[in-house]
Amino acid sequence: MTDTGRQHWAGHRAMVIGGSIGGLTAALLLRRLGFDVDVYERTPTDLDGRGGGIVLQPDTLRWFVECSEQHPENVSTATHFVQYLGADNEVVYREEAPWRYTSWGTFYRALLADFGTERYHLGEYAAGFDQDSDGVEVRFTSGRIERAELVVFADGITSASRRRIAPEAELEYSGYVGWRGTVPEREVSPATFELLRDSISYSFGPQTHINVYPIPSPSGGLSVGERLLNYVWYRNVPAGHQLDELMTDKRGFIAGVSLHPGQVQDRFVAEMRSAAAELLAPAAAEVVLRTEQPYLQAVYDVGVQQMATGRVALIGDAASAARPHAAAGTAKAAANAWALHDALADSSDVAEALAKWEPGQLELGQRLLRRVKEMGTRSQVTCTWVPGDPDNRFGLYGPGH
Repeated sequence: MTDTGRQHWAGHRAMVIGGSIGGLTAALLLRRLGFDVDVYERTPTDLDGRGGGIVLQPDTLRWFVECSEQHPENVSTATHFVQYLGADNEVVYREEAPWRYTSWGTFYRALLADFGTERYHLGEYAAGFDQDSDGVEVRFTSGRIERAELVVFADGITSASRRRIAPEAELEYSGYVGWRGTVPEREVSPATFELLRDSISYSFGPQTHINVYPIPSPSGGLSVGERLLNYVWYRNVPAGHQLDELMTDKRGFIAGVSLHPGQVQDRFVAEMRSAAAELLAPAAAEVVLRTEQPYLQAVYDVGVQQMATGRVALIGDAASAARPHAAAGTAKAAANAWALHDALADSSDVAEALAKWEPGQLELGQRLLRRVKEMGTRSQVTCTWVPGDPDNRFGLYGPGH
């Protein structure tokens, strides 16, 4: 134990499987406790260019607020309002609601800079594990076998280890997809730039909606005029052959969850552009139409009844993945990691700490899942989403929280 009564884990090893934002946050916090930490990421190349925008909640930013020499304002942009746009760009509702945003790449680079690359291993896919009373053995498809006293799986919505820990959990398709993209804000018309630059902006149509907000540029530019306008546009697509056809990339392979920029079939991009002009407020439609390479994510939910077994834990989307409507996915992963840090700081036994950590994190994930499903029903099914309704606000722990 340390002088403050907190457990210190010097001389003990931990592995984090998955090197994205949640995995890096967990790795940094475990190292802060004294663990020797290695991160194993399945992707063989650098992750820097992946992903779009992230709405930053307090849990997501907490590492930079409390532990890093990098400051939150250096990795994020900000707006002061939430607004809803009508058919002619009229503002039908507006309220003061400050939010900060980042791009996936900007935030990833900042976390990786703090963790370093020496113990960050690319191209390592964890195919299986076994554990005993002393530790966990993880087997990789490369032939590598590693052992540690703690293993944290943060390998995303398609986690291979979720089935091992929570075999009852299955991905459930929501009934709609999210079209995503970015465009430099300097490339939109002056009127659209002025309307969108200080707000997160919504546009609604029958069984569809889009939100637009500014994020850092690929080079990290944060000032107004240098940023990107990022959007997610939700459109209903029936499960089955229609979804399969939409999610078939240009090579002829059906994507499981997402199609990256440049992979979406041209005919679907053309249809999407046509629909944008018809369904969305002109400013939102302009952002969509100016996007060179929009990409797609099929929106899925998954929940688990178990997040820990012995010395092994699931965090973030590897445990439960919730639709983006509450803007809480990265915040939940960070909250899982911080709670794990606190549990391990209060215990000298890994399995005991995980057992104490698990119930609260299960409840957090299940509560979030229930709320985003209700939000999706209001916007995409019943068309009962009312601008300004407090229940529509972002938040991990509840609307606005």
